[in-house]
Amino acid sequence: MKRNQKSRRGARVESRGKKRKATVTRRRSAVVGPRSSVLGPRSSVRRPDLGVEIGGIRLKNPVMTASGTFGYGTELTPFFDLNALGAIVVKTVTMHPRQGNPPPRIVETPGGMLNSIGLQNVGIDDFHRQKLPFLRTLATPLLVNIAGKSVEEFADLAKRLSDTEGVAGIELNISCPNVAGGLDFGTDPHLTYEVVRAVRQTTPLPVIPKLSPNVTDITVIARAAADAGANALSLINTIVAMAIDVRTRKPRLPGATGGLSGPAIRPIAVRMVWDVAQAVKLPLIGIGGIMTGEDAVEFLLAGASAVQVGTANFLDPLAPMKVLAGLEAYLVRYGLENVTPLIGAALPPNRETE
Repeated sequence: MKRNQKSRRGARVESRGKKRKATVTRRRSAVVGPRSSVLGPRSSVRRPDLGVEIGGIRLKNPVMTASGTFGYGTELTPFFDLNALGAIVVKTVTMHPRQGNPPPRIVETPGGMLNSIGLQNVGIDDFHRQKLPFLRTLATPLLVNIAGKSVEEFADLAKRLSDTEGVAGIELNISCPNVAGGLDFGTDPHLTYEVVRAVRQTTPLPVIPKLSPNVTDITVIARAAADAGANALSLINTIVAMAIDVRTRKPRLPGATGGLSGPAIRPIAVRMVWDVAQAVKLPLIGIGGIMTGEDAVEFLLAGASAVQVGTANFLDPLAPMKVLAGLEAYLVRYGLENVTPLIGAALPPNRETE
């Protein structure tokens, strides 16, 4: 009798284990599939339209990758179908290869991380030869982030990309805090205007300056970029910050400071998107500590039309897909047919923009 009871109990435990494993498998496949959705294949609920447009670029959904956190795309191919993303923004490309800063380059902090990579990259020539062939095979739009030492170098890089098949737009890195002069173009409105204007006159591709939070008033920089012909704005880049080792009594990064990213900066980023949304009439891409679908919704409500997932990629390579699934779940929960009603919904009514 006792043996039979133990057998039946063991069978029930084994059955529950199989069911739990099957549930985990289903959840995982729902995240990594090419058309990630919280809705099952037989659901009677209509799937929301996640499509948005950024500066003339049509995205299937608002979830993009942030430059510098996603490599050149190939690194994440084992984890999910990159075509499920709204767009891919690759690691910053410069005119010549860069070795980057000496290690250590990354320091973990409460609620985020400091980085001082120093724009390590292969340079524009090897980007064309080694990286673009794979990126051209993807159906999702490709944005190339570029950084130059001068206005002329920004323009030259943009011109070379303009003649390149497979590039949907250019993101201007005028806000990197980890290289000499990296913040110059993003903290002086006159220089912002000059570099954006030069690139605008050089390329027919959409131009998207990436704004720095390391300024007194980000709306001044946003207006300069808009006046110069930017098609959209992405914000924010990292915040200049520091960590000190209390045992050695020295900075934990060789260059003393680095760029702070992650959830710790999200409230700052949301506030800056909110401010800029009321200052210019351009599509905005929100960046800063996005870990979940509801984090993305917060940026949309503040006025962004799309978001970029960055630091979360270091914690979980499936982060962009989980953010996308969470965003779709939010739309379903509140009965929204598309993303549009969310964009700027938290902004003051009757706001005026220049």
